Amino acid sequence: MAAQSLLSESVIGWSIFTVVLLVILAFCWIYIRKFQSRQDSEVISTITAICALAIALITSALLPVDIFLVSYMKYPNGTFKQWAANNETRGQIEATVLYGYYTLYSIILFCVFLWIPFVYFYYEEKDDNNVNKCSQVKNALKYTVGFVLVCVALLLIGAFVPLEAPPGQNSTQWEKVQYLFDELGSSHGLPALSFSISSLTLIGMLAVITYTAYGMSVMPLNLIKGTRSVAYERLENTEDIDEVEHQIENLKSKCKDGRPLSSKDRRNLQELEGKLQVLQRRGRHLDIAESHCCSKVGSALRPVKIILGVFFILVALLFTISLFISNLDKALHSAGISYGFIIFGTNLTNPLNELLLALQPVFPLDYILITVITMYFVLTSMAGIRNMGIWFFWIRLYKIRPKRTRPQALLFLCMILLLIVLHTSYMIYSLAPQYVMYGSQKYLAQAPSTDPVSGNATVSTTKICDADAPEDECTVTRTYLFLHKFWFFSTIYYFGNWAFIGAFLIGLVVSCCRGKKSVIEGEVEADDSDLSDDEYVH
Repeated sequence: MAAQSLLSESVIGWSIFTVVLLVILAFCWIYIRKFQSRQDSEVISTITAICALAIALITSALLPVDIFLVSYMKYPNGTFKQWAANNETRGQIEATVLYGYYTLYSIILFCVFLWIPFVYFYYEEKDDNNVNKCSQVKNALKYTVGFVLVCVALLLIGAFVPLEAPPGQNSTQWEKVQYLFDELGSSHGLPALSFSISSLTLIGMLAVITYTAYGMSVMPLNLIKGTRSVAYERLENTEDIDEVEHQIENLKSKCKDGRPLSSKDRRNLQELEGKLQVLQRRGRHLDIAESHCCSKVGSALRPVKIILGVFFILVALLFTISLFISNLDKALHSAGISYGFIIFGTNLTNPLNELLLALQPVFPLDYILITVITMYFVLTSMAGIRNMGIWFFWIRLYKIRPKRTRPQALLFLCMILLLIVLHTSYMIYSLAPQYVMYGSQKYLAQAPSTDPVSGNATVSTTKICDADAPEDECTVTRTYLFLHKFWFFSTIYYFGNWAFIGAFLIGLVVSCCRGKKSVIEGEVEADDSDLSDDEYVH
């Protein structure tokens, strides 16, 4: 009977994960095909981009499954279900999730340090028509070796860095942290993988501060503000064309008598002719946009977009407030900077954490909410990357545009999303620390009876799992243990959360000050070729 219950409970959790997996694969195919350039596409880069994006989303989907499985081991009254009453059985469930993390994190390392760099450099070498296939592979491998060496160095450092308490550590607190880590095993494999993933998570933290924070502000405000009128843009574009043509005629009139134009006038003429080409392309795109049915449908759905925009901005503000309270809680009640700001449970009222705990009695609302939060971070990251493009400090490397994104840009996009997903788990933990650590688990606590007749008898009361719970009564999620394997990374993540809050507020101000975007935003740029119009199909 217990074995059948165990099988049914596991099937529920992993069945949900399988359905989510199929949805993710379909979404990745549609998303990559939407942005992929029709003229400048390559099969190997397309497959790589779809697989890398799918891995990123699948990894993010494992967090709700982790929370679901540890929570489903118990009844609402705090007692273990029959199939989970045995410590060995619970260990098997936890090991299954742990192996899932092992697999996905290993695949992420493979993608970031080998697969994506190789495909990227292979495609870069293909731009040279004089290079044969063998030379392409050799040159791509040569550049990829550098990434592999970095990965090997991180694995070796992680395998042999001692996990010891910092000087002056509170022994009681550190012993509890150490006990949790011991649950993961004492081999060198886990620390090596955890250190490598944590190092990549630091890069992901920078991407979250840059792209996700901006995406959380720009996506809802774009929905609220909408786009400019197509008719008005066409009129404005026509006036600009007439003005530029008039300036070109004035310059050409200077050489009617046979005199050559000065070097300054020739430069001005070239600039004006280039500007005229861009305006003419804008005119063609505006004509298509005005006649296309999507514009009419978009106008009809305008109220829905406004409602969604208001909802998303409220969600963003809720996340920011929850993150601020969580960071403030760590600053006031954790052991401090030298200990990674590790804290058990919550001491200040965190609205998102309380909301998740309040939804626990109504299955499966809390799991749906944590899944929505995870996907919200991914979608806002995508929105931020699309609006900003891919930058290296102050240098803009690539643009992300529908049906016109280069294969290299798609590979960069997927690598950035892989790194962002790694940091997303810590962000969600910061938003709802108690829930991410224990899920909806409760335990039975013994308290003295208040009835004078019963004497020294005790009564059992149901409590939500927290740091005060007995070690064998509450199961910690594998996500939490991975996040806090090395205390010094936790310290950096803590300050990264403050930077994220600041970046979001700055992005919110910038997005509010900007006007409505064009209905053909990003479709026409000065550095596009005339041939690029042919690949854009509405």
